[in-house]
Amino acid sequence: MKVSYNELQGVCRKAFSGMEFEEGDAADAADMVAWMQCHGLEGLNALDRGLDHLLREDPNQLTSILYNDGDLAVLDGHGQSVLRASSLAVELGFAKARARGLAIIKIRRCHNRQLIMGYLSRLAGRGMNVTAFWRNAQMPLTEQVVGFRANSTVPEIRVYAVHEVPEENEPNDGITLILANHVDLLPAMRSDYHYEVLARQDESELLACRERAFAEGIDVDDALWQRLKSLASRILVEASDASRSGAGAGNGDND
Repeated sequence: MKVSYNELQGVCRKAFSGMEFEEGDAADAADMVAWMQCHGLEGLNALDRGLDHLLREDPNQLTSILYNDGDLAVLDGHGQSVLRASSLAVELGFAKARARGLAIIKIRRCHNRQLIMGYLSRLAGRGMNVTAFWRNAQMPLTEQVVGFRANSTVPEIRVYAVHEVPEENEPNDGITLILANHVDLLPAMRSDYHYEVLARQDESELLACRERAFAEGIDVDDALWQRLKSLASRILVEASDASRSGAGAGNGDND
């Protein structure tokens, strides 16, 4: 089915508000999902995969800084979605890169990492070059790289299969961001090692998808859309009832 960008954004914002996101954070998270969906990057599916986990998160568990200097920061996401954990990280990286020319930000223990792309688009819109990298645990081991050039509205995306897994490989639930004032300081979207490219999405492809989305509406899975609308309505009612009774908002949904 087709929905408008504003309708998708509004329903997602209501759902995130019901999950006890602050008002500004709920709007940001809704923007991230809608941004991915209108670029053909399946933002709703990414949200759906982590939704049960997201409903169980403690909204008061904030991202903390483990290490910080002029060029590097390491943050602990405490197992939260990037929709909660990445706002501080990307702003910290932007400030460092503006001041120093180059910055590296590592967010440990976070999930829904695909959904960080919308935040990176905002950085690019502010004149920053940025590359994000993360490793997935499934076999074959895969690595995903997302690169935005300054002032570009869409990224280049590559997913690689790693066939020769290094002996020191450990499970990776984090994400690394490299931000640079000059694009030549960023790593190239290629490697001299043996990687198989499983998927690639180029800027032209994503731009064409966005143009179709705004001209014709955004494609969404009907069952998933109905679930999200129902969830948004229900958890807002639960949050309102809990607020009146003085208790915390309900968060036990495991559908």
